[in-house]
Amino acid sequence: MQQDSSSAPGEFKRTMKARHLVMLSLGGVIGTGLFFNTGYIISTTGAAGTLLAYLIGALVVWLVMLSLGELSVAMPETGAFHVYAARYLSPATGYTVAWLYWLTWTVALGSSLTAAGFCMQYWFPQSPVWVWCLIFCLTIFLLNVVSSRFFAEGEFWFSLVKVLTILAFIVLGGAAMFGFIPMQDGSPAPGLHNLTAHGWLPHGTLPILMTMVAVNFAFSGTELIGIAAGETEDPQKVLPLAIRTTVIRLILFFVGTVFVLAALIPMDQAGIVKSPFVLVFEKIGLPYAADIINFVILTAILSAANSGLYASGRMLWSLGNSGTLPRRFARLTTRGIPLFAICISMLGGLLALASAVIAPDTVFVALSAISGFAVVAVWLSICASHYAFRRHHLRSGKKLESLVFRAPWFPLTPILGFVLCLLACIGLAFDPAQRIALWCGLPFVACCYAAYYLTERVKKSHSAEGKKDAA
Repeated sequence: MQQDSSSAPGEFKRTMKARHLVMLSLGGVIGTGLFFNTGYIISTTGAAGTLLAYLIGALVVWLVMLSLGELSVAMPETGAFHVYAARYLSPATGYTVAWLYWLTWTVALGSSLTAAGFCMQYWFPQSPVWVWCLIFCLTIFLLNVVSSRFFAEGEFWFSLVKVLTILAFIVLGGAAMFGFIPMQDGSPAPGLHNLTAHGWLPHGTLPILMTMVAVNFAFSGTELIGIAAGETEDPQKVLPLAIRTTVIRLILFFVGTVFVLAALIPMDQAGIVKSPFVLVFEKIGLPYAADIINFVILTAILSAANSGLYASGRMLWSLGNSGTLPRRFARLTTRGIPLFAICISMLGGLLALASAVIAPDTVFVALSAISGFAVVAVWLSICASHYAFRRHHLRSGKKLESLVFRAPWFPLTPILGFVLCLLACIGLAFDPAQRIALWCGLPFVACCYAAYYLTERVKKSHSAEGKKDAA
């Protein structure tokens, strides 16, 4: 469903510009995964292994975004992923992809709020995490129910703060890494030799495969550009620019940041309860730097949660709009907000409360793994949909030149992207801390397919009964 800028009340309005799209995508990505999961990856793979894992992750996200770019420019629609999958793979796959992406962001919302609680414990160590989770739940909900333009404008400025902070971190961390800024205790910085202090790959290559989903989770959110395509002005012009700009910036930001983190944090000191960013600034000893970076991390995480609630709400709206879910999910307020869909998605925030009560550190990794599995499964569908779309486009007699944006190196681009995403999912089986993602994710996929075929059978049965009554 596409809407123009003169949409009537109750419809989505095309109010997002290129700067909104770029910052929305950056805002969705620069959050929990980068600020917390990186510590877990360093402790698992070592410094050099972490850098290699993120380089592979950057390649994966670049391939996926090239495929998404061709699809979204040709068909700019709200809730795009499941629409493409339903059209070019199968309706059941489209239905499953929609629920997987909803799961991605709903679970990520829970892990983000838990991470925000960790941040508050830096200043209030005796306070329970669940109290902060509840406060931030209400804050994120309110930010999402005003208007899409208000959301996009707020996300632009939140993301700008994060981008500037990442740049400052790279500069300051790089200066410490090369000895221009001393450590707080006066000792020299670990520097480049920290990358190989425990060997290039202290636990071999298997941990890299095991943590690829965690890396992909850190990159998740880039695909928000496709979700917002239906609310974007002049999508054929804006989307290619936003995709190129976002991917280039992400690779520079992530690889540069991870390089600094891996060089300054010893493998045995990394973890997830305290952000590795805070650890670095504590080591450097700059006045109030750790407090400042902790505050920025808090805003970054809440910004990512804000983007996540936006994405999950739009996906439920899209399912309601296509008739797969009850029409109530497709209802919009006069300001163009899918209020009921957002309320249902907000329930994911309750996962944060559960993880805070049970075991914040271990459950946080599990939540991140489940969310990472779901987003990688969605990326698989994007690559497969792109492959099928291009073949359908040519078989129908259309020329390649008619595509405004074409992914290069077809069919290598979608095939390689698909294979790398599949390997990341397989890697979960080798990591006990993240294996729960397969135990939860695979049955979830099976249930989605079963639910689709069951509801379709019920629809056909009701349709047949209706025809008999009419006769």
